[in-house]
Amino acid sequence: MIFLTFAVRNLRRHKARSVLATLGIVIGVFAIASLGVMGNSINLLAAALIADVGDTIVITPHTALSGVGFVGDPRTVVAATIPDADVKRIERAAGGNRVIPVLQGASEITVGNEGGYAQVIGLATDDIPFLLDLEDGNDLRTGSRSALVGTYLAREYDLRAGSRVRLGDEQTIVSGIIAERGFAFDINPDYAVVIVEERFRYLFPDREGYDYVVIRVADPAEIDGVKEEVDSLLNRRDDVVDITDSREALRQMTEIYAAMTRFLLAIGAVSLVIAAVSILNVMIISVTERTREIGVMRSIGALRREILLMFLYEALILGIAGSLIGGAFSFVGGYFISIAAIQVFTAGTTFAEGVTVFDPVSIAYILFAMVFGTVTSMASGLYPAWQASRMKPIEAIRG
Repeated sequence: MIFLTFAVRNLRRHKARSVLATLGIVIGVFAIASLGVMGNSINLLAAALIADVGDTIVITPHTALSGVGFVGDPRTVVAATIPDADVKRIERAAGGNRVIPVLQGASEITVGNEGGYAQVIGLATDDIPFLLDLEDGNDLRTGSRSALVGTYLAREYDLRAGSRVRLGDEQTIVSGIIAERGFAFDINPDYAVVIVEERFRYLFPDREGYDYVVIRVADPAEIDGVKEEVDSLLNRRDDVVDITDSREALRQMTEIYAAMTRFLLAIGAVSLVIAAVSILNVMIISVTERTREIGVMRSIGALRREILLMFLYEALILGIAGSLIGGAFSFVGGYFISIAAIQVFTAGTTFAEGVTVFDPVSIAYILFAMVFGTVTSMASGLYPAWQASRMKPIEAIRG
């Protein structure tokens, strides 16, 4: 243990240098842990946003290209819809599960002297209760000329049940306000106007078919079977539709956010590598300054292994101190960074209510950063320690 005492004494003799080296580890550990916690929190947020539609399949027209322009140019995408005949086939494939064709468009909305453009969603009257809940007012009836308004659109224009709005050139009464639904996998009405299908066809007379179809599967265990049935019925010869379920969307989103988390961790690791270079520099200077001391210790019987351990102890102490302080800051900093990131992602909504930003994975990121910081510090001190242990006593005393 005497060599551990020598290591502590040397670090105390050069307090400013030791503090600066420790500060580098603190920053590196804080960067890795905080960015990891933030990425994990965003991942948790994304999972929470679509977890409530785990029983949903969405069928969209297979994207077609005009053949003019370059791949990826949005101008080459040909507008496509699902015709009535295919909706009937989807209903047969879905068995007894609810099939909901959806129409989407955009129209100018005017309230008093204010106005703008809003998304317009057309649904069959019977399907509306299966997708939407109301926070105020009444549901639409068959053939109704009224409309339901999303909660955020209603707040923007100060609308309530009974208010009058102009949708395009048509005067419309607001029948009800739709309860907030968040970023759902199937339909997002928070900033939209919902009208019955007949009214939608009247406002958009050139629209044929449907924009997409939602299937609400009663038993989530049947999702794969329903998808296969729809695929075999509609895509038998050519790809006519694309079929996606909420689990697949969640899996894709998880992969995207996992990649983003790895990218953030890599950025944090760069700062720790810079700290490692700083420790390497400190240790080399320490060995150079203590060459005569090493020579004396070797001449009175100190083994190479003991000289090696003495300098590794110094690197280990710096690494542990920096990791502990950095880990403590990460608990606090990671929490507030995650809160700030989620607020940015969900600005103006209440989507993040109830989302947990700290879970066991977040704690694991902090522990990983602390272990990584300690190991990096040890690795940085390995070469100077090995160099010191290889010194010959006589040459070291001569300097």
